[in-house]
Amino acid sequence: MLHTVTNFDRIGEENAFAVLARATELASQGRDIINLGIGQPDFPTPPHIVEAAIKALCDGHHGYTPATGILPLREAVAGDLHRRFEVEVSPADVMVVPGGKVTMFAAILMFGEPGAEILYPDPGFPIYRSMIEYTGATPVPIPIREENGFAFSAEETLALIGPKTRLVIINSPANPTGGVTPKREIDTLVAGLARHPDVAIMSDEIYGTMTYDGEEHVSLLSYPEIRDRLIYLDGASKTYAMTGWRLGWSVWPARLYDMARKLAVNSFSCVNAPTQWAGVAALNGPQDAPAEMMRAFDQRRALVVEGLNRLPGVSCITPKGAFYAFPNVSKTGWKAKRLAAALLDGAGVATIGGPDFGIHGEGYIRVSYAASADNIARALDRMGFFLAERRAA
Repeated sequence: MLHTVTNFDRIGEENAFAVLARATELASQGRDIINLGIGQPDFPTPPHIVEAAIKALCDGHHGYTPATGILPLREAVAGDLHRRFEVEVSPADVMVVPGGKVTMFAAILMFGEPGAEILYPDPGFPIYRSMIEYTGATPVPIPIREENGFAFSAEETLALIGPKTRLVIINSPANPTGGVTPKREIDTLVAGLARHPDVAIMSDEIYGTMTYDGEEHVSLLSYPEIRDRLIYLDGASKTYAMTGWRLGWSVWPARLYDMARKLAVNSFSCVNAPTQWAGVAALNGPQDAPAEMMRAFDQRRALVVEGLNRLPGVSCITPKGAFYAFPNVSKTGWKAKRLAAALLDGAGVATIGGPDFGIHGEGYIRVSYAASADNIARALDRMGFFLAERRAA
């Protein structure tokens, strides 16, 4: 009998990959599957970024790098943050990691243990709660409500902080809802955090370049009063269509940085060198491709919202960021996860049930508009036909 640690009895996963596996299985059987489930841009990585990685290989960048990342990439991250937010970030505070999840993993490991509480958005990225439960800490959901445009409420968040709270996780622009929290709420949150000087903050801003309708993304890096306890999460996956490259970065307070470095040394050693040089090209090179992607996402957003609101029993507010819609399906008569499963098996459309993103996700499904406009239109037609034929489960 093998005896693994009890923590593994509590760990969860990201169901988007299970849905992807099921969609792939159905496709291998000859089914025409349209995937609106996975959060992955359907664009190729821009050519100049790919060429930078090839050049790095040809130039002999085949070995280990510092665990924290090569200096040119950390400098490029600092420069990008200065251009976008007019903030000063030292490259010495930047950590290069293999994807956004690693920063979540490290931050929650640092603060999570039995008896501690960690606040996280719900509905939200499922790895937050999974990792909190793995550490034995108590997950405290911050309700993300449709009536607030899927922005978090600062007052509601602050009211959840108690004597056992160690870490507060926020995410804007948000996955799975596409919500963007306005500056007034973030101002109120930061002001209220002054009453809780021993609470750390992790701000997941992986979709920070993806806002619409003139909506402003407000980075928590812009608030010097919390910089000594702020962990900033970002990366290349979404902005530069580099999901498979596994390139993320984070900014850490000085007193936590060496802990993050030690976790890197004990786990992944370093991000592969060619990917890091590709990251330098992404941040320092032309930004035409990300801008063009955002124009396409904006057009698809309009298509998705209009189409979803035509479906029987479905309503959808307009997302302000990322590339997700989070339609309300409560009036279809279906439970959300059952509907998502039925749409995949019965209509050939992959979506994600809202409860996969938390206890407040019932009544919603996540629809990614990172697919082509043609596929989105075909998927909406199939969903409409399915719901008209099978209004209730």
